[in-house]
Amino acid sequence: MRLKIMQSAVAMALVMGAASGAYAIDDKSMQDIAGRVTAIEPQLITWRRDIHQHPELSGKETRTAALVAAHLKKLGYEVKTNVGGTGVVGILKGGKPGKVVALRADMDALPVKEMVDLPFASKAKGVHMGKPVDVAHACGHDGHTAILMAVAEVLAGMKDQLPGTVKLIFQPAEEGLSEEQAEPGAHIGAQAMIDAGVMDNPKVDAVFGLHLSSGLPVGVIGYRSGPVMASADAYSIKVTGKQTHGAIPWGGIDPIVSSAQIVLGLQTIISRQTDLTKEPAVVTVGTIHGGNRENIVPDFVEMTGTVRTFDDGMRDDILRRMKQTATSIAQSSGARADMSVSPVHYSTTVNNEALTQKMLPTLNKAANGRVVMVPKVSASEDFSEFQKKAPGLFFFVGSTAPGIDPRTAPVNHSPLYQVDEAALPVGARALSALVVDYLSAN
Repeated sequence: MRLKIMQSAVAMALVMGAASGAYAIDDKSMQDIAGRVTAIEPQLITWRRDIHQHPELSGKETRTAALVAAHLKKLGYEVKTNVGGTGVVGILKGGKPGKVVALRADMDALPVKEMVDLPFASKAKGVHMGKPVDVAHACGHDGHTAILMAVAEVLAGMKDQLPGTVKLIFQPAEEGLSEEQAEPGAHIGAQAMIDAGVMDNPKVDAVFGLHLSSGLPVGVIGYRSGPVMASADAYSIKVTGKQTHGAIPWGGIDPIVSSAQIVLGLQTIISRQTDLTKEPAVVTVGTIHGGNRENIVPDFVEMTGTVRTFDDGMRDDILRRMKQTATSIAQSSGARADMSVSPVHYSTTVNNEALTQKMLPTLNKAANGRVVMVPKVSASEDFSEFQKKAPGLFFFVGSTAPGIDPRTAPVNHSPLYQVDEAALPVGARALSALVVDYLSAN
């Protein structure tokens, strides 16, 4: 998830309670799953700590992929490696015919220096954007991978009673590749695996995924039907003026002043030109660079930022207005503004409404009744690409330890982010139960 931050301040204001309706998964199956998860929990934690201690940046998850592939082969899965990069796919055919359900976990880490005092804390180094960086699992992907490895073992032990096929997708590069890694026009992460045919042969009928979240107490599952996570677009604007001495600004064209006006103008697109009663939206300027001396008006200024939306039509309109605003403001002072949008686009994560309502009772049972409906999240996830190919459900598992307020806990992507490992078996129970429920009901 790009900048995966659950809106903890409001998430904690929700009232936790049991989901309405009868449980979709029977007690015997749920007890069987829970027992299998409990039995493997020590190994689940060991996997998570090992992966945490050896994080790998997007597109470089070779060690993690090898660990996953070896585990799946040992369990008897049909295993495909190097799918869409370093991706791994495991296929388990049940003892009876039926539909195909996919589960996805992301494997990559972030260019972040871990600042949590743990015996298995990361000391890994890497290269990002051409610079040496510290590397850490500051977003919980180590937990996601370990959870799906545990689910693989649970389902392998239930193979004979599964009416259908399970496809496990271990995905690289959810956080995206840096520009020097990605070839022009190349797809990354989820889309690269889709291009490689991961949702076909056999064709997937439903797909599930989860994300550990600091915005919820440990063990709580958060869900939402419909749009749940925003789309994300990265943009850049270059404002070109004419260099002159800072003492005689009239001798040139000042791109700094134009850029300041553009930054303010962009904010009015959201506050005054966008119908926010339809869906929320965000335009952020994240960087701005220009000039190299206090008494020189520079030739140009460059700024970059992000746009978050929950509706494709709103996204297109906002990007159009941004270009128009930047161009017009620059022209008013004789400058020129050129705006470009990155081809790497994260679509809105949309949970299929029928599937969500159908699976909600099972989530509720897997979490022992601790299920909440969460607000929309303005962070982004490329799980959305899988949901374009099959009905999907993406949910959150609380990872903040008891005694810590999720509203103030270090968020995902923070160097202080921590996972309470009691969240891991909750995630494993939930994904396993969703598979058994979906295949049994279809």
